[in-house]
Amino acid sequence: MLDELWQNFIHNLFKPLLLFFYFGFLIPILKVRFEFPYVIYQGLTMYLLVAIGWQGGEELAKVKPADLDNIAGFVALGLALNFAIGALTYVLLRYLTRLRRVDRAAVAGYYGSDSAGTFATCVAVLASVKIASDAYMPVLLAFMEIPGCLVALYLVARLRHRGMDETGFMPDEDGYTTPAAVGPGAAAQHGRPEGVDDRAERGIEEELELSLEKREHPEWYGDGRQRAKAPLLSRGIAQEVFFNPGLILLVGGIAIGFIGALQGQKVVHDQNELFVAAFQGVLCLFLLEMGMTASRKLRDLRLAGGGFIAFGLVAPNLFATLGIVGAYAYANLTDTHFQPGTYVLFAVLCSSASYITLPAVQRLGIPEASPTLPLAAALGLTFSYTVTVGIPLYIEINRAVAHWFPTS
Repeated sequence: MLDELWQNFIHNLFKPLLLFFYFGFLIPILKVRFEFPYVIYQGLTMYLLVAIGWQGGEELAKVKPADLDNIAGFVALGLALNFAIGALTYVLLRYLTRLRRVDRAAVAGYYGSDSAGTFATCVAVLASVKIASDAYMPVLLAFMEIPGCLVALYLVARLRHRGMDETGFMPDEDGYTTPAAVGPGAAAQHGRPEGVDDRAERGIEEELELSLEKREHPEWYGDGRQRAKAPLLSRGIAQEVFFNPGLILLVGGIAIGFIGALQGQKVVHDQNELFVAAFQGVLCLFLLEMGMTASRKLRDLRLAGGGFIAFGLVAPNLFATLGIVGAYAYANLTDTHFQPGTYVLFAVLCSSASYITLPAVQRLGIPEASPTLPLAAALGLTFSYTVTVGIPLYIEINRAVAHWFPTS
């Protein structure tokens, strides 16, 4: 059995689709003077999102109404798992790295979300090895992108409440800057009014006076900055979380494919030539560019430490296994029959890290965090690992776990 698993793993590792990624990864290493035009990359990304949505919507039209409850329950499971994965990432990074807490929170958001590029690659690999999956998985791709955004924003909101400075350092972290004093008659240190001593040295009457003073002038105390607390979800952040271009293209593709398929196969036949037949070829070019980007992002990991690198390579396996076991448990509890590829796709949604939506959310809502470290982990490590080693490995993990959870 182990020999069969190994042969299957090696066979899936060198599919032409993945060879394009290896090829792109080598281009920067060989110092070839070639730049993939960004406009073309945007076009490929747009095509993949719409095509994934189109195919999912077209197949979703064939789903029986009686199955909608189970689909909704599966979506809820995906949301819950990605929330848990984001929180678990924050905890693991605490013990594995020396990252600032704000950077841990940002990375937690990336891993609590998912990756459309990884999902598309997994769909293509499963098709090449003739492993079927359920039609509604693009719906989970859309929904499971959201938890990571909310996890990161919530964690950072807590850090700000606890006194994080404007550059992202906490009071107990090296590099923390004591906030400048504000308010009338403020002392030069700690933002307190002149003549205010430490609370432990005051008498009862003076303590009462200080308490009243804090109520009247709260800006003189605490972090000393007259900065309003950032809301958890501002209008701009909500726009990026719920109405970002990637999510809208995906949902739009699902809706159009669904409505078109309801009118019959003759209506969608011509579009299938574009969104289905050309999918593998466009994905090959996309993976070529992603290989180049991932290779360059590895340079940003030089100062991150071994623990951070280990996390980016090992944690996806933990999250993927959690997803597979969770999907099998759900299938048995609800007496739902999933196609074999559904478990693998769900594993990829749990184990992949966002590199499109979260950077935009971070730019707007978490400017204190490093813009390079989360992307280096998501692209240079996790994306590279998942589309090469991870997907073939998850296929074999799914086969092994299937023996523990026999389904009808």
